[in-house]
Amino acid sequence: MSSLMESISSSITPELTSGLAARFGISADAAGSALQTSAAAMFTTLAARAHEQDFVDRIYHLISTSTSMAAASGVGGYGSPAATTKASEFLSELFGGQLSNMQAKIAENASIPSQAAGGIMMAGAPMVMNALAEKAQTGALGAASFGSMLNSELPGLRGFLPAGFAIPGLAAFSTATPSARATTAEALADETQGPAGWLWPVLIFGALLIAGLTWYFSQNNGAAKVNDTATQTTSAPKAEAPITDGASNAAGALGSFFKRKLPDGTELNIPENGIESKLVAFIEDPSRTVEPPTWFDFDRLLFATGSATLEPLSNEQLINVADIMKAYPKVSIRIGGYTDNTGDPVANQKLSEDRANNVMAELAKMGVEPSRMDARGYGEDHPVAPNGTAEGRARNRRISLRVVDK
Repeated sequence: MSSLMESISSSITPELTSGLAARFGISADAAGSALQTSAAAMFTTLAARAHEQDFVDRIYHLISTSTSMAAASGVGGYGSPAATTKASEFLSELFGGQLSNMQAKIAENASIPSQAAGGIMMAGAPMVMNALAEKAQTGALGAASFGSMLNSELPGLRGFLPAGFAIPGLAAFSTATPSARATTAEALADETQGPAGWLWPVLIFGALLIAGLTWYFSQNNGAAKVNDTATQTTSAPKAEAPITDGASNAAGALGSFFKRKLPDGTELNIPENGIESKLVAFIEDPSRTVEPPTWFDFDRLLFATGSATLEPLSNEQLINVADIMKAYPKVSIRIGGYTDNTGDPVANQKLSEDRANNVMAELAKMGVEPSRMDARGYGEDHPVAPNGTAEGRARNRRISLRVVDK
């Protein structure tokens, strides 16, 4: 993979980094650093999981059906619908419930906002996939050789990660100093050439199990991140009191991702503690009624700072919810937007309303009949946590959903 990583590094041109910098309001140097670290982390995670045959098969299938995601145009293919959908699926397969933690690590390392890190990861994913797809197209990489190629290149990838950079769940591979990385890489290279070279993937897997971490949401793994400084105004409507079904904005694990088949045959890849799992369970349980209202918090939505514009990393969860709605055609929903109590209450109300409306509009674009949805902005009403702490305010900034008919 080192040759692939080198090709990625050589394609990180001044034009590309300048475009990313302008898009996310950061320096070109920071954009280039974040993009290279993102790509190196993706390749390293791929290589470290090369012993998982089901995972390797899914990744190979994904990249073999994504050959049109050219990264040469625009900003790494960033923003095109096809690239966004495939990139979201790729990142979800790669990092699972650690995606938000990975985004936070990229942001911390490059000293950039988390939203910018998420966007740069979305720009880097098509580049990584294209590098792999090109190998497959030329016959240099096939399904049978994919896992072994990834496996053999793990040692060389360490040099592309910043010193001390820890990939969530793979800290054992990425936290060494540069000199330690070189020494370890040389030792692993010797092992792969010796009679017992086949043992090192087994040892790596064992190290992963021993080094198992308790994972938490980063601040961007809560529901919608809200900047409550909007200046637009409107009258605040009377809001219904929400009952939240679990505080998905609070620090807590999404749990493992798993495949969930819906009644229409659609198969979702969703976390066990995410809104999708809770929503399907609610819909399918005849003992659970729509009154009193039960609210489910979105847990993987992101908005551009100070606006109601959804970030591309939100697409994965929106697509899942749209698929659920289409699989259960009798279900109708209400989408609620909330803020903390910082700033002007009227402006907060307007911002919450705009964000709820935009979520509804995105679901409609994805094929959900608009007549089955409505949206409300509740501003700073109905907090689910005290506003006196940063954590409490983060929990109160959210987008929620309730079933009004099923």
